[in-house]
Parts: sequence; structure tokens; C-alpha cells
Amino acid sequence: MRQPSVIARRLAAASVTLVVAAGAAACGPEDSGAEGAGGDSTPHKGGTLTVLNSNPQQDFDPARLYTSGGGNVPSLVFRTLTTRNRENGAAGSKVVPDLATDTGTPSENATVWTYHLKKGLKYEDGTAITAQDVKYGIERSFASELSGGAPYLRDWLVGAADYQGPYKDKGGLDAIETPDSTTLVFHLNKPEGDFPYLATQTQFAPVPQSKDTGTKYEEHPVSSGPYKVVENQNDGERIILERNTYWSASTDAERKAYPDKIDVRSGLDSSVINQRLSASQGTDAAAVTTDTNLGPAELAKTSSDKELSARVGTGKFGYTQYLAFNPTVKPFDNAKVRQAISYALDRSSVVNAAGGSSLADPATTFLPDQPSFGYSAYDLYPAGKTGNAAKAEELLKEAGYAHGLTITLTHSNESTTQSGPEIATAVQDALKKAGITVKLKGLEANDYSEQTQSGTSEPGFFITGWGADWPTGGPFLAPIFDGRQIVKDGANFNTGLLNDKSVNAEIDAINKLTDPAAAAERWGALDKKIAEKALVVPLFHPVYKRLYGKDIKNVVISDWTGVLDISQVAVK
Repeated sequence: MRQPSVIARRLAAASVTLVVAAGAAACGPEDSGAEGAGGDSTPHKGGTLTVLNSNPQQDFDPARLYTSGGGNVPSLVFRTLTTRNRENGAAGSKVVPDLATDTGTPSENATVWTYHLKKGLKYEDGTAITAQDVKYGIERSFASELSGGAPYLRDWLVGAADYQGPYKDKGGLDAIETPDSTTLVFHLNKPEGDFPYLATQTQFAPVPQSKDTGTKYEEHPVSSGPYKVVENQNDGERIILERNTYWSASTDAERKAYPDKIDVRSGLDSSVINQRLSASQGTDAAAVTTDTNLGPAELAKTSSDKELSARVGTGKFGYTQYLAFNPTVKPFDNAKVRQAISYALDRSSVVNAAGGSSLADPATTFLPDQPSFGYSAYDLYPAGKTGNAAKAEELLKEAGYAHGLTITLTHSNESTTQSGPEIATAVQDALKKAGITVKLKGLEANDYSEQTQSGTSEPGFFITGWGADWPTGGPFLAPIFDGRQIVKDGANFNTGLLNDKSVNAEIDAINKLTDPAAAAERWGALDKKIAEKALVVPLFHPVYKRLYGKDIKNVVISDWTGVLDISQVAVK
């Protein structure tokens, strides 16, 4: 995941207008636990939960959604082989069983993964969920008509690169075996210790072939979760969910499913959403948002109001905003120049430009500061709170720029993004102290994305960001630093164009590990090794602050999504 808008879409309203968040343990307001907010009594079933969002829940088809951990609203309808642990903070970054009895049994080299379905699983019509349905759900995600989901399966599954989906290829994917109605065996091209995390994507939701209506399936997908779709207006602008009476809590340890009804209303202005949640009148008293943050001005208001501040959920998601160098462009081909910029950076001013310390944590590591990613604290280019201009000038002199230099910083013209003019100006002011003159080059959104993601015309120096598809180091480091993922004639995310054999080999070695803790330690060490090349300058990790209605109870915010988990919420 790259930019905030992209991340928000991919996490299906799990975050961002942001994108979604990162950092120390995420938690509810004042570290609220299982009892959550909105009263002191135990959560009860009943009532209607209203969701007020900016972005419509478009393409409500498990094949087309790009979600992590099953998504937020989608996870109420689509169960997957595995899912995220629905707990506060770091505990919520773990992968746990969902439809499957466990998180998967790997072969010795992690190229074959076997899953067994739980007993008693049923769709909303009472029919049994089978392994063949899960396989079919995955296969239809390959159809061009249903594109949009995560691309990993096409790369990971044996023989899947050219598969066109079941509408064109009736033979199916041989890489997925279903020896009986409750067993699935996946054959991979290479070792993938993170496969249980991938199995949280909605492409792993079961779809009964007899009920598949192709591109119209999104209008009434067959539910395997606690709620079913009874209305879907204007491609997700309003979705109404009611209970799936055949869902059983005995087969689902993760979703609480307290409300009787969930009314998702989208297409609203962010300021309107926050005003309605703040006033908390009528049905808005039992309302939440899954994609709208509080801004600096709104936070100032809530912080001075005890009642409002008690209704602000704080969360962090695996995301890093950073400065990127293209080392094929002068003077960034000189490592000492890149190091000088790292030393000169004033992260305090950058954090202030991002909305202040309540909305951004300063970053000195590329990996987000969460244990699941392998975070290991380091600062190879200590700039202090306001930048180390003296050290920067020393390095510039060694690089042949004793009298300073002039460079261009490319950024987005959109103030609503964290790659916008406010951040660019803060960087410009900081580097000026070290004798570095920064000319700002603002681009409109489409041009900005096209240029910064181009393998052939990437700028020498620009602002960008990256968020993980799941909370481990692999989907964070590999797309940015694995040389084999450099794309010359398409969207390229390896911003530093790094192709180091030792880095590539270590990525392969870590991918073989099926123990998340062991893998995390190795990812942390690799992060530091890559940092020695000074190809990026980490700026900050976003923090999410979101209001919820006064009658909302049981607030749970995990480090997987960084936002309130809708599957845990109860209303008065």
C-alpha cells in the first residue's frame, strides 16, 4: 500500500483519510478495554449501529475488495480462512483462525499450506460452507471482471500467473486441492511464512458457485458472517445489514455481533461526520466512523471538553511517511549527500506540519514502531529535535559541496495528503539551516502518483509513504527494497532502486520462517542494514484520532487496522 488514499480504499474504510496508522500499541480512549466506552454496564445485544463514512463501500464483492484482516464492514459479511485477532493494541496484530481450525499447517519449507474447516459452518440460507466454496471464491478473484483484490495469489500459487478465472477457465486452479469438503491444500511457488496473513484477505471468503451472479454478486453476496446484506444503494453509498440467523458464535470466536442492525451511510463530508458524532443526537448517538479522522482544529476542541475527549479513539497502523531518494539522479548518487539530508531534517517541524504530536509520531526507522513488524529502535543519523545542521554541513563538505547545494523536492499539491505542501515546506525550512536550498515542485494528484511511481522518470527527491497489507515486515520491506520487484515500465515502489543480492537473499530466508517472532527479529535487523545505505529518510508514523457516539460501547482498536473494530461494538 502506498498513499493514504490508496490505503484507505484497500483497508476498506478501516482507516485513512489518512490511510490507516502505525506505532506503539494502539488502544481505545484512555486505554479503554473490553468494556469500552459509552457506559459502565456490560455490552448487550440489540439496537442499530450507524456508520458515518466519507468513502462509499464500493465493490462489495469479496473478490474485488483489497482488505487487510478481512476489512472492517466487509468482515461482518465475509468470513475468511484466518482473520485478525480482535483485541486492543499489539495483541490485535496477531493472525488467528476464522473458518479454519487453525492458522494453517505448513510443509517443512513453507511451500505447501493445509487448512481444515470448522464443523457447523453455514451461509445465510442455511446451506453448509465447503472447502470447494473457498476454492471457488479464490478462483473467481482471478477473473478480469472482478479485479481489484490483492495481487499476491497470482504470484504465489503454482501455475496461477496466467489463470483467467472460472468464467473462462472451467478447469480451475490445480494449485488448490480440496481432497474433501473440509480440507484445502495450497501449493506455492516459493516459501511464504506469511501465508496465514494473506488468508485474511476477502479473496479467501467462500462463495457458492450456484449463487455466483458475476459482477452483480456485490448487490447481494451470500453471507458467511454474522450479518447479511439486505440493501446496497448506489454501489455502497448506503449498505444495510441485518443478522444472519445461521451464523453461530460457537464457530466464531472473533466477532461479537452485538447490534441487530448496521446502517452504513457514506458520501458524507468529513467535517459533517465529526460534527454529527460530536453532537451525538438521535441515531448519531449510536454512530461511529471507520474512515474519518479528527484534524488539529477539531482535536483542540475535543481536548478542552471532557465528555468529548472521552469519546475519541486513538489508533496506530503500520505506515511510514518518508523522503525518498533516486540514487541515479545527481547529487543523490552521493551517499554523503543523502546522509547530510538525514542529519539536517527537523522532525519536530515535520510532525507539526502533519498536525502535531497527537496525529504523528516522529520516525527514525523505516519499519513502523510495532513489535509485529520487527521494530528495533535505531537512529543512524541522529538529528535531535531540530536537526543537526553542523553534521550535515560536514558531510556536504566531504561530498564536494562546501558552499551548499540546491535540490528539488517533488510533492503532491493536495493539502489533504501527508505528501502535500505543508510537509514539503517544513522539509525545505529544515534543510535551509544546513545550507541546502530546496526548490519545491508540486504536482497534481495523478501526475504526482505517475511520476513518483515511475521506474524510468522517478524524481531525485520526493515525499511518499508506505503501509503494510498485514502487520509483518515482509509486505513492508520487500516492495520497497527487494531489487527483483523493481518495475521499469510500470508502477514501481522500490523508490531507491535498490538491488542488493544480500538484501534479496535475506528477504528470501525470512520468508521461509513460519514463526512470526523469529521472522520479526530478522526483519528488524534487515531494516537497520538497509538504513545504512541512506536511501530513505523516515519522517513520521500517522496516528488516528476518531470520534464515536455517546451510546457506543466496547471500543476495540488494534495495531492491525488502527481504527475502531466494528465487529466488537455494542450500542445502548
